[in-house]
Amino acid sequence: MKETEIDWKNLSFGYLPTDYNVRCTFKDGKWGPIEVSDSEYIPIHISASCLHYGQESFEGLKAFRGKDGKVRVFRMRENARRFINSAHGIKMEPMPEDLFCEMVKKVVKLNERFVPPYGTGASLYIRPLEIGISPLLGVKPAKEYMVVMLVSPVGPYFKDGFKPTKVCLSREYDRVAPKGTGAIKIGGNYAASLVAGEKAHELGYSVMLYLDPKEKKYLDECGAANFFGIKDNTYVTPASPSVLPSITNMSLRQLAEDLGIKVEQRHIPIDELPTFEEVGACGTAAVISPVGEIDDLDTGEKYVFAKDGQAGPVSTRLYNKLRGIQLGEEPDTHGWCDIIEFD
Repeated sequence: MKETEIDWKNLSFGYLPTDYNVRCTFKDGKWGPIEVSDSEYIPIHISASCLHYGQESFEGLKAFRGKDGKVRVFRMRENARRFINSAHGIKMEPMPEDLFCEMVKKVVKLNERFVPPYGTGASLYIRPLEIGISPLLGVKPAKEYMVVMLVSPVGPYFKDGFKPTKVCLSREYDRVAPKGTGAIKIGGNYAASLVAGEKAHELGYSVMLYLDPKEKKYLDECGAANFFGIKDNTYVTPASPSVLPSITNMSLRQLAEDLGIKVEQRHIPIDELPTFEEVGACGTAAVISPVGEIDDLDTGEKYVFAKDGQAGPVSTRLYNKLRGIQLGEEPDTHGWCDIIEFD
């Protein structure tokens, strides 16, 4: 695809073919060299452990072309550490942090022409994927693994602007099991959420807000993103063993503290919802997705947070601050961005 054929300002948040992906295989007890491929397919045995026993994990991070023309990758080392944690969680071989980062830089450099121009609202999404590739029939960990990194230019998450959405919650669905895989980023967690997610969409909501899988008393994940609430100059987000540690949430907590906002990570009982001034979900795709209303499908209770249809002032300030850092518009005082040097 030619650059001139890409309508940068009207990209969707979806897959668009690029020139290359990079791959690295763990075999005979060691990681091999990084390989470059222009194929969108991988050879895989029909009995590979990823297909039969779910040995698969992934990450999501972005590269941005900044106001100064430089290309920045946001917090890739945190993604590398979470990738390692996910591998440990399902008995896969963890990829060393430095090798992960080398692959990220290489795949961005190889696809430089797909990094969207500054000012379009678009970015280059980077998707690392690890799979078990040993042929197995018995239930046991693979001995061989492959990491693939692909990229795709994606449009801004909000096509209609940074505006609040409606969310529903129900006690009928669990995203993950207590002490299960909720805190690691594996495809099985997302597959398990599809039924509830489609139910929410059918009813006119953006996502399903889950309660904790044990007591059904505390707020858990908000779709595939972390939940947060704002009240009394405090940023409150769940402390739960079944919630994925969001790198975006981690960043927002730091920025909140920088702005003089108190931060609390703790259990949030559903009864506390009416006390919040602002509510949102946060993650790589949207940074912050403001929530204007939460409807309890079981009790009929409605919680309204954005009566004027606009995102709250604290959420807006945090969103603009984080986006500014990613785009080189704000000082990167915490050293979160790696600048890619092109030849």
